[in-house]
Amino acid sequence: MKNYVAESFGTFWLVLGGCGSAVLAAAFPQVGIGLLGVSLAFGLTVLTMAYAIGHISGCHLNPAVSVGLWMGGRFPARQLLPYIASQVVGAVIAGGVLYLIASGKAGFDVSAGFASNGYGEHSPGGYSLLAALITEVVMTMMFLLVILGATDARAPQGLAPIAIGLCLTLIHLISIPVTNTSVNPARSLGVALYVGDWALAQLWLFWVAPFIGAILGALAYRFIGGPAE
Repeated sequence: MKNYVAESFGTFWLVLGGCGSAVLAAAFPQVGIGLLGVSLAFGLTVLTMAYAIGHISGCHLNPAVSVGLWMGGRFPARQLLPYIASQVVGAVIAGGVLYLIASGKAGFDVSAGFASNGYGEHSPGGYSLLAALITEVVMTMMFLLVILGATDARAPQGLAPIAIGLCLTLIHLISIPVTNTSVNPARSLGVALYVGDWALAQLWLFWVAPFIGAILGALAYRFIGGPAE
């Protein structure tokens, strides 16, 4: 049970820290943190939680990561649904807390996006559905490749959280303009619920694509990281 609670806390921190930086700090007049700051915020949430709860739950914080670790032979199937449920609960609570904070400012309009993911007219850069799909699949695939490699028993010990956090930062630096970066179905749902409308209508992509990418990443690592022939 403690591992499920840890996953909820960890995912709560990821959504509050990452999406919170986008909603509250990215465009703050004169001193906003911008895309670079938001990218770092997402990476730092994973880095800090990996050290805080990695020894308790493995610090997945992401349904796609849990599925990828299962596909990679690192996680038991019986824990998949409880982990995903825990991550979703943490993300939705974080979205609610962020909504309460953000709505304390006059003129706040949740329909403006609230850090939701989107494509077409709801993509930050106006990218198409196909571009968004490819981006989310490839970015999640590479994320799982890094996670599986960094946590391999043969890899340098104790450095995995740094590699994984920096990888997530890089992923955001690349893909925020395309989809606002998901690679995490729970993160997408956690804010989309409060936006409703288009965010929920487009949410399917940010569940389907990360799962596909995670499976591809796991299969790729099983091929290149398996025993030498």
